[in-house]
Amino acid sequence: MEWGSESAAVRRHRVGVERREGAAAAPPPEREARAQEPLVDGCSGGGRTRKRSPGGSGGASRGAGTGLSEVRAALGLALYLIALRTLVQLSLQQLVLRGAAGHRGEFDALQARDYLEHITSIGPRTTGSPENEILTVHYLLEQIKLIEVQSNSLHKISVDVQRPTGSFSIDFLGGFTSYYDNITNVVVKLEPRDGAQHAVLANCHFDSVANSPGASDDAVSCSVMLEVLRVLSTSSEALHHAVIFLFNGAEENVLQASHGFITQHPWASLIRAFINLEAAGVGGKELVFQTGPENPWLVQAYVSAAKHPFASVVAQEVFQSGIIPSDTDFRIYRDFGNIPGIDLAFIENGYIYHTKYDTADRILTDSIQRAGDNILAVLKHLATSDMLAAASKYRHGNMVFFDVLGLFVIAYPSRIGSIINYMVVMGVVLYLGKKFLQPKHKTGNYKKDFLCGLGITLISWFTSLVTVLIIAVFISLIGQSLSWYNHFYVSVCLYGTATVAKIILIHTLAKRFYYMNASAQYLGEVFFDISLFVHCCFLVTLTYQGLCSAFISAVWVAFPLLTKLCVHKDFKQHGAQGKFIAFYLLGMFIPYLYALYLIWAVFEMFTPILGRSGSEIPPDVVLASILAGCTMILSSYFINFIYLAKSTKKTMLTLTLVCAITFLLVCSGTFFPYSSNPANPKPKRVFLQHMTRTFHDLEGNAVKRDSGIWINGFDYTGISHITPHIPEINDSIRAHCEENAPLCGFPWYLPVHFLIRKNWYLPAPEVSPRNPPHFRLISKEQTPWDSIKLTFEATGPSHMSFYVRAHKGSTLSQWSLGNGTPVTSKGGDYFVFYSHGLQASAWQFWIEVFQKNILKEWSPWPLLPTICLGKTRDPLNWML
Repeated sequence: MEWGSESAAVRRHRVGVERREGAAAAPPPEREARAQEPLVDGCSGGGRTRKRSPGGSGGASRGAGTGLSEVRAALGLALYLIALRTLVQLSLQQLVLRGAAGHRGEFDALQARDYLEHITSIGPRTTGSPENEILTVHYLLEQIKLIEVQSNSLHKISVDVQRPTGSFSIDFLGGFTSYYDNITNVVVKLEPRDGAQHAVLANCHFDSVANSPGASDDAVSCSVMLEVLRVLSTSSEALHHAVIFLFNGAEENVLQASHGFITQHPWASLIRAFINLEAAGVGGKELVFQTGPENPWLVQAYVSAAKHPFASVVAQEVFQSGIIPSDTDFRIYRDFGNIPGIDLAFIENGYIYHTKYDTADRILTDSIQRAGDNILAVLKHLATSDMLAAASKYRHGNMVFFDVLGLFVIAYPSRIGSIINYMVVMGVVLYLGKKFLQPKHKTGNYKKDFLCGLGITLISWFTSLVTVLIIAVFISLIGQSLSWYNHFYVSVCLYGTATVAKIILIHTLAKRFYYMNASAQYLGEVFFDISLFVHCCFLVTLTYQGLCSAFISAVWVAFPLLTKLCVHKDFKQHGAQGKFIAFYLLGMFIPYLYALYLIWAVFEMFTPILGRSGSEIPPDVVLASILAGCTMILSSYFINFIYLAKSTKKTMLTLTLVCAITFLLVCSGTFFPYSSNPANPKPKRVFLQHMTRTFHDLEGNAVKRDSGIWINGFDYTGISHITPHIPEINDSIRAHCEENAPLCGFPWYLPVHFLIRKNWYLPAPEVSPRNPPHFRLISKEQTPWDSIKLTFEATGPSHMSFYVRAHKGSTLSQWSLGNGTPVTSKGGDYFVFYSHGLQASAWQFWIEVFQKNILKEWSPWPLLPTICLGKTRDPLNWML
């Protein structure tokens, strides 16, 4: 028996209808054929059929067995998406339009590149090093002095070298407290000759991580600022307000220098807005990914002034959600200065971010030019704006903003966005409501078919997600994770094809068994309406949540709805012919183009991050989920083509074959995740610390001492690619956690222990540091309120960390750090990050323990080397 044959009930119903109509005059052949077209009633494949009304939605010019050519439809859709992706790529490669760069009054990228090459030639510039505190500072002051000599008499330049000391707490990385001493800021104020009462701040940082020349993060930004300072100072146009340029020397120490400036510098009180220049990648376009808070006039300033705009409120909401494990000085100015601003960063090629490959030669001159053009124009606009002086008056609501292929920015208040969104929703309600409220004899069983189709669509999405997650988990378990890190197309061929194949399979089964006797044209219309409804639900949800990103859903509802209304008549008369398909794809041009534009940004940012996101998050599961979600969105308005096509066998076979071959190649280890190709390196990140640990008891007696190399792999594969080549590094040297010691008794530079739990401890000779740490208890006193106040003193290298764990039943009530209230890190311990410049006095601080019990453990740690205090039977022991 064939699944597609009529059931006995269907035959009886059809024969009964024919007999009843036999007495009537025979209708014209074409009308008779259309009138007798059956529809399945309900969701069951063997359900009863019903007679179609000639004018109803079920009336179709073709039966279920006819439709589009499968090969032409599949190739057409594939070429359509490829063409759109190519257009997106072309827009991304067009960094600047050639102009009069280098002329007087214009930003000169070649001059900025000269600054960049001099700064990076100094080498890595860590806070506290001579390279950062002396050589870079000297070079900056030298260039600023030359700029001051060339400046126009209309302007006045003031320079200050600030060496702040302070402390604050932050909820970044699970929460910790930061303390800094005698770090360096170079501050320049450009103002009208008669002075100014208000100012706009431009911020960059010239320090870098220990192993990187830091060209993109953030020397190029400081180079751009130097050139912007030169252009503004030589301009014959008078400024209304001051422009303050902050070259801060301790951003990589988790935003310390910006805190020292905004909380302690006398010029900070003048600042009404700021622009922060950062990097999460190397070159390309700089993305505006945060604005505000609120202050929509700032977005309008960027929209009005920027020559090469690239901005997205989607990036803002994603970044501020905490999904991306990163932060910038924007947070400090917002939280501690209560100042609105604009945060922008390079995002391309994040694979070499914070590595030795972040060199000046990898940053295109065009990237420097576009960043300089934008920063110069926006700063000039703000420095001559009347709104800057009264910025607080314009703080009303958020803005929806997004650029269109880098050509221009669309921006409007979020309240206007909500009105637009709900107007679009009302359009869908009217469109679908008309169909739902029509009499049954006109629409057939549209309601049941719609609800059944909605269920099938959700099932197809859910099962496709489950399928790719099963594949991702399996690949992670067999140790082949990150196979796509160096070959991104592998993830598309593996997870993307699996998602599409599963969606097509579910709908093909529905077409054959649930809707086997229904018209292809009718089903195509039903499933278009379902996709419209789903996107409308997303639109309502996002708008209700107050998210500005809801504009994307509005685009994905409004344009398809207009397209449907325009092609509906032709579709009803001629079916899915070439003219219909051409107009249909043309109408989908804007939502699909913008979707691919955003999808590029998502993968450009997230793929490199997954290579440094720790050992606890399976990157294949994350990437598979993102790819599946993007595929579902892109396939939504193409699902109807599954029902309009004659067959889907070849398409499913091709997709399954590609997925299977890619799966086998991945499982066999064909795709090595990393690359040392000088032109396009994608290195593996491993953090090594050579350390010596000494555990002491309460009296200061050493009870345990060891030395070794502590190894942390910063991605999910750990060091599985290293162990075959270095037999000494294997599971036998997995780091043992000292359960009773804070953070397992290891020298964490930052409290990321919850992200990286795969680490190894290889025995090694003892370390002899040039500046060994010294730690001592200065005093211990009982307070009148039944607590103990302990005062300590520490000296040592430029970077140290201090851990505290209270004995069970006791709590830290207050300390001399931050705002006085102890902040716990994830896991319950207290973590303090300490750094100092070249010259710093001994670090003294106190903690107060509420005396239910006494303090059990606490531990300060230097960066390198480390001496640890271990657990003893005494109520108090320490680690250094």
